[in-house]
Amino acid sequence: MECTLASMTPPTSPAFAAPPEDRQLELLGRMAEADSPRGLAGLIVELALAQPGCRAAAVAWDGPDTGELQVQAGTAIDEAGLQLAIAATTEQTSKISGAQIALPLCREHATVLLLSTSGAAERVLQECGTLLRTAGSQLGRVLEAARLKSSLAGLERSEQLQRALFAIADLAGSNCDMPELLKGIHAIVDTLMYAKNCFIVRLDAENDAIRFLYFVDVVDPPHLGDVSFSQRKGTLTWYVLNDGKPLRGDNEELQAQASGPLSFVGSDSSVWMGVPMLRDGVVEGAIVVQCYEPGIVYSAEDQAVLEFVANHILTALERKQGQDHLERSVRQRTLELADANRVLQTEILVRQRAERLQAALFHIAQLATADISQAEFYPRVHAEVGELINARNFFIALLADEGKTLEFPYAVDESAEVFTSRPIGRGLSEYVLKRGQVIFRFEDMLALAHAGEIDLQTVGTLAVWWLGVPLMVGDEVIGLVAVQSYDPAIAYGPLDQELLGFVASQIANSLHRRRAAEQLHQANIQLEQRVQERTRELRGEISERQRIQEQLRHQVMHDALTGLPNRGYMLDRLTRVLAHLKREPTRRCALLYLDVDRFKVINDSLGHQAGDEVLKEVSRRLQTCVREPDIVARLSGDEFAVLLEDVEIPGTAVRVAQRILSALGVPLRVAGKEIEASASIGIAVGDASYVLADEVLRDADLALYRAKEAGRNRFELFDESMQKSAVDVLAMQGELRVALEEDQFQPYFQPIVRLESREVVGYEALIRWNHPVRGVIGPADFLSVAEESGSIEAIDWRMFELSCTLASSLGGRCFLTINVSPMHLRRADFDTRLLELLRRTGLSAARLLTEVTEGSLLDNPERVCATLDRLKTAGVGAALDDFGTGYSSLNYLHKFPLRMLKIDRSFVAELGNGGDGSTSTTVVAAILALARALGMQVVAEGIETSEELQALLALGCEFGQGYFLGRPAPIEQWLAEGKPAA
Repeated sequence: MECTLASMTPPTSPAFAAPPEDRQLELLGRMAEADSPRGLAGLIVELALAQPGCRAAAVAWDGPDTGELQVQAGTAIDEAGLQLAIAATTEQTSKISGAQIALPLCREHATVLLLSTSGAAERVLQECGTLLRTAGSQLGRVLEAARLKSSLAGLERSEQLQRALFAIADLAGSNCDMPELLKGIHAIVDTLMYAKNCFIVRLDAENDAIRFLYFVDVVDPPHLGDVSFSQRKGTLTWYVLNDGKPLRGDNEELQAQASGPLSFVGSDSSVWMGVPMLRDGVVEGAIVVQCYEPGIVYSAEDQAVLEFVANHILTALERKQGQDHLERSVRQRTLELADANRVLQTEILVRQRAERLQAALFHIAQLATADISQAEFYPRVHAEVGELINARNFFIALLADEGKTLEFPYAVDESAEVFTSRPIGRGLSEYVLKRGQVIFRFEDMLALAHAGEIDLQTVGTLAVWWLGVPLMVGDEVIGLVAVQSYDPAIAYGPLDQELLGFVASQIANSLHRRRAAEQLHQANIQLEQRVQERTRELRGEISERQRIQEQLRHQVMHDALTGLPNRGYMLDRLTRVLAHLKREPTRRCALLYLDVDRFKVINDSLGHQAGDEVLKEVSRRLQTCVREPDIVARLSGDEFAVLLEDVEIPGTAVRVAQRILSALGVPLRVAGKEIEASASIGIAVGDASYVLADEVLRDADLALYRAKEAGRNRFELFDESMQKSAVDVLAMQGELRVALEEDQFQPYFQPIVRLESREVVGYEALIRWNHPVRGVIGPADFLSVAEESGSIEAIDWRMFELSCTLASSLGGRCFLTINVSPMHLRRADFDTRLLELLRRTGLSAARLLTEVTEGSLLDNPERVCATLDRLKTAGVGAALDDFGTGYSSLNYLHKFPLRMLKIDRSFVAELGNGGDGSTSTTVVAAILALARALGMQVVAEGIETSEELQALLALGCEFGQGYFLGRPAPIEQWLAEGKPAA
């Protein structure tokens, strides 16, 4: 128990005469009913003074709610008596010092101090000690009750605050909109303090705005929306947002707390309190309550509660805004997926239509040589046409008598009209024969009749829709095929016209062949006596017909360029093999899916004719690597597939893949150049678990993709991890979108130095991803996914802007190089956007170089050259990256406006291992001589050892970069090391 004498203010009391015994009993009874520490202490003082020899008394105890020493005294207590009381309480034993007696009453820090007559201290302690200790027990219970009452009040306040926070959290997670959420928060705050007048604001420092999210006031009208932050300078809300400190009190108290002069907006309140909403020490907004009625005061406890609630309100607002943003993103993604689905459905319909058309044409071509009568031929042709368009009303008309008569060898019509031969007149059929394929509506027919183009009496029964297409053999019109509709719900459009046009060409060819066959048959009958002379001729014609038939069948199921089976043939064959595996589950098949590496470069550089020659040679070599009944097919472009129908173990497929790689690795000569072709191969081993051929093709394609990623000119076997990898790619695509939104990408700078003096002359900006879980990720781990997902362009432009902004602090003479992919150079406005970016970031155009690859220059040489010329005119230079790894054509070195060549690291790495006569030394020396002749700077990439550096210096290379000279690092490292001083 610690206190000072100044904290006790005992009143002076008169001397008490010893009361009788009934007086003591009365005091003890009153003590039993007392419920306050101070009242009970007064009764204890009276009881003590009632004892013989006691002339003064006082009681001291710890306050249950304040923690300060409370005193109830009958007379003044001096410092010595106070110290004696403290000692007695601490040691829990009675103390006597002269005429002063200190007696501990209970274990609740309560003491009675007595002042006896001279020499009577021991007797007073002996006579009244037991009685006073009994009274002290009651005082201890009263003190404990007071403490419990104070704790209960605090717990009730904490529980009320906790319920309010739970209610705010429930609101934040509910589906209510923002106004309803803020209204609910206001109602909760009003339960904690007076908050009838309340408003909540968010600070938008970037746009210099205060956004009123919620405003309720019994005096001022509602105010929502944005106001200028700077124009509200000096107001109470402005001070809370600007200083990040709470304000509380009336106008005078607020003026004393504010850091500057106050200006008031709105009605004058009696008391006002505002607290900031902080996130990591940054002011995000504020909540304000005020009262216009006198007598209400906001306490420090109210302020603490409001500050505590404000942080939870901010969390609730951010959570609600984040939920709204997520819902908008989900809706947007749903719309995008719906659009993609519609496009996919359209593609499926187009493909199905093409397949039906292809099948119909094939069947009609078969009918041309089928051994059936003319009466059977036409209905079967009609059935094939009916598979493609509505052909319930259908007829075929043919010209006869040298074009003077129109015959109808076949007609089916719902109107029961009889189609008979007639002279050429002015009917719809004649109109088609003159003008070509047309679509007529009923109104069109009437208009043509009114214009005198057709004769309605010749037309016959008028249809609602009529579609006719001429039958042509070469340039000769031999007749027409037509469909018509009497039902307005059945209409014909351009698509039907196109389909019937395709079918008409096959019908015309079929009719022509059948006519030729019929004429041949008639000639055989008439010239039977010349059978012996015509035998060889007839055999030739029969062989020709068989050849044409086989050719048609071959054209439908084989690739025209290479003669290999096409995708349809392969899928049909694979489907039959899988069905066989279902019957014999122990057997296996294998599908090798491959494409030619960098075939686009061959096409772009040597031309498509040379590319076709390469494809034909590749198909020839593939066929030498398989045996019967295995097949090689060309799926599309430079993609091929090899089906091994019976493999005992995966090793068989691996050996075939190795043979293919070896066969393709032999150089071939095309267009006067020697080319070393290679391929990437994906292998899927099929068993009874596969249901569809597309599933095997899909797994082989995944393995092919893995082979490409691993460096090409290799093969990969499919396993389940590849399927998981494809799913991981989808996950990374989502993470890349989040990374772009949250600005997780950062440029690292690698110095480019003058080799002789080690002086830093420039930096290359390289992308890094600061992943929140995986840490810093290099470009090799995510750029390919970004390119496939379509987010690479946005990522590149963000890196360009960050790099140029940071480069302004790297010294006035240091240049910056940025890597520009072919995709950017395909954009017609690339140079305009780049120059606008330089203007925004403040980086001088003369300090920027764009790094391009040889493949970028070959993509569209004229457009790329024009773009680089415009950038050069504006001061932006161009550097050719990885020089020596592609075709290294001298043509584009003098054609394109290049300022710098960068020697690929593969040549530099060999310099440290070979002597002066090594191939790499010769190549590097040649590149240096070529660059000097063209007035270009040369930078050697990938310098990692002192030997490589010395070799480059000996060759006269002026500039270089690599881990030996400096690893890529954030700009802060180079600024701290003072590198930009160069």
